[in-house]
Amino acid sequence: MIVLAGASGRTLAFGPGHTHGTPLPGERGTSIVSGHRDTHFAVLAELRQGDEITIERTDGRIIHYKVEQLQVADSRTMRIGTVADADALVLVTCWPFNAVVPGGPLRYVVTTRPLSF
Repeated sequence: MIVLAGASGRTLAFGPGHTHGTPLPGERGTSIVSGHRDTHFAVLAELRQGDEITIERTDGRIIHYKVEQLQVADSRTMRIGTVADADALVLVTCWPFNAVVPGGPLRYVVTTRPLSF
């Protein structure tokens, strides 16, 4: 998938979006990428702990990440943000995957760590 700049609804209509203010994947810190559960990020439902995700940056550098944590978070009570003192790629989408009504406060959060930097 091609990751677009920004995570607004307008951006996510066309693909997953990188959250402004977080580093790009492959940079130090926690990068957050969001996508719609019923289109581009439907594949997140298939991920399991230990799976590998490969990112190719615009500079051609390839980074491999390992899925460490899968969780459901309530956006009203839990801030989805950076992982303290760590390099990570966090993928976020709405939950549940089979919801009839779009939106809602629940988010599916996939936290990954780089295998090498």
